[in-house]
Amino acid sequence: MTTKQKAIKIYEQLKKLYPDSECTLYHDGDPWKLLVMARLSAQCTDARVNIVSKTLFEEIPDVYAMAEAPQERVEELVKSCGLYRTKAKSLREMSQQLIDNFDGKVPDDYDSLMSLSGVGSKIANLILGDVFGKGGIVADTHCIRITNRLGLVKSTNQTIVERTLSPIVPKEVQSDFCHMIVDFGRDVCTARNPRCHECPMKENKLCKGN
Repeated sequence: MTTKQKAIKIYEQLKKLYPDSECTLYHDGDPWKLLVMARLSAQCTDARVNIVSKTLFEEIPDVYAMAEAPQERVEELVKSCGLYRTKAKSLREMSQQLIDNFDGKVPDDYDSLMSLSGVGSKIANLILGDVFGKGGIVADTHCIRITNRLGLVKSTNQTIVERTLSPIVPKEVQSDFCHMIVDFGRDVCTARNPRCHECPMKENKLCKGN
């Protein structure tokens, strides 16, 4: 079995477990809101970001309001997400860049997204996959840990993981694959004490387990 064939079989197993898996950042389908929330999620849980963003968006509802918002006020609103000064600064800069360079709209190509303040490859790929349906590997901690355990990659380097998975996971399912990996990592293939005894990957000989 090739690595690509194995990746597809893993996706099929994940789909059985999590047929309705989706992004855990609740953005109401608004590309700018997802961009903001993804930036806030750095070293912060999605659950916390969802709570903070509800209040944030009530006061600062769009890209124009964010660009005009005082730095100190944005800091206050996002403080509990951690790294709040840096995040507030990049959110304001990012919003101004969107206004100046993209008519206030979130761009739909990788290079343009990467040109925005505070946006790295994980955020760019999340936006491309979830908003524009173009696919993209979001190599977060769950993805890196689990794809190594399953033998799809042999590196903990985010860039290498992205580049390794991108050609073997079909583009049309990359977004779903990454969301399901997160659910799987929380439920079964946990960082400590993974539940290998009830894992379908081990049962179907897709992982050797412990």
